Amino acid sequence: MVVVWIVIAVVVLALLGSAVVVRTRRRPDRSPEPEAPLAPAVRVEPAPLPPEAPEALATDTETTGLSWDQGLGKARGAFSALRALRRQGDMDTTGLAEVQETLLGADVGVETTDAMLSALRERLGRRASGAGLLNGLRAELIELLGHEDRELHVTNDPNAVTVWLFVGVNGVGKTTTIGKVARQQMAAGRSVLLAAGDTFRAAAGEQLRLWAERSGADIVQGAEGSDPSAIIFDAVQRAAARHNDLVLADTAGRFHNRVNLIEELKKIRRVADRPPGSVAEVLLVLDATTGQNGVIQAREFAAAVGVTGIVLTKLDGTAKGGVVLAVQRELGLPVKLVGVGEGVGDLLPFDPEAFVDALVGA
Repeated sequence: MVVVWIVIAVVVLALLGSAVVVRTRRRPDRSPEPEAPLAPAVRVEPAPLPPEAPEALATDTETTGLSWDQGLGKARGAFSALRALRRQGDMDTTGLAEVQETLLGADVGVETTDAMLSALRERLGRRASGAGLLNGLRAELIELLGHEDRELHVTNDPNAVTVWLFVGVNGVGKTTTIGKVARQQMAAGRSVLLAAGDTFRAAAGEQLRLWAERSGADIVQGAEGSDPSAIIFDAVQRAAARHNDLVLADTAGRFHNRVNLIEELKKIRRVADRPPGSVAEVLLVLDATTGQNGVIQAREFAAAVGVTGIVLTKLDGTAKGGVVLAVQRELGLPVKLVGVGEGVGDLLPFDPEAFVDALVGA
């Protein structure tokens, strides 16, 4: 009996000990801490979209000194197989497969290529030497480009301010072209005022301001998103007050097939032509690397604002220089300036003979 009581006592003591241990290991209950008051609501604006990358400024060199052959290196390369025919003797000219393939590859376009082949067959007959073929092609290309008026015109009215409008889609080098033209015209002795009419592309106004500083030209610039017609109007009025010879006006170029853009350009043209303004040139800037798409752009802009000439940029960076021929034939628009390098002086007056000789010459 005594043993039983001893066992019971041991068990009770063990249970009491474990309860104490468990109790000491439990975290003591704490009253909940008061919650921190909520911060006042803050409206978080969505992050703005990154601005479009500005067009690269041209190099400070007046010219990179490239010849037409060098400046049109890629386009000239596309005609290399055709130039190799000059070494051949008598050959059949009824097919002219090499000529057709080369012209289409240079983005001359189907219609213009077919017209060129027909004229070439009529000129050469059924047989010709390789040299005769190349000489005949050279003559046809120069004739196609014609003897258009490629001069950049100014008004003859001494009381008017000459305005050159620059139009074109974004990314073709429009603002850079205006900067180069400004520098060239200032070097020629004309006083120039730049109008920053592209108020939709965030970097456009700042880029044009940098060109104004580099060239010594004046500039009229408004706030982003402001009415471009008002900026053009102010530019013309200021040019008249300061007796500037020339206003070079930038314009927005979001998409050429947007109705609102076309209507906006029409309005700008009307405003720029109000006295004392006189629009002497509407220059469509095309990127040569876009090839046939440039013809579509030219057609849309020509119908809207009466384009007087083409500025073809980046001709040194593409084999698609045939767009020069397509625009000339299909729309009758003369190419007035071409870019064949990065320097300011590499924006050249278009020379049809030098252009054609670079492609099919020896």
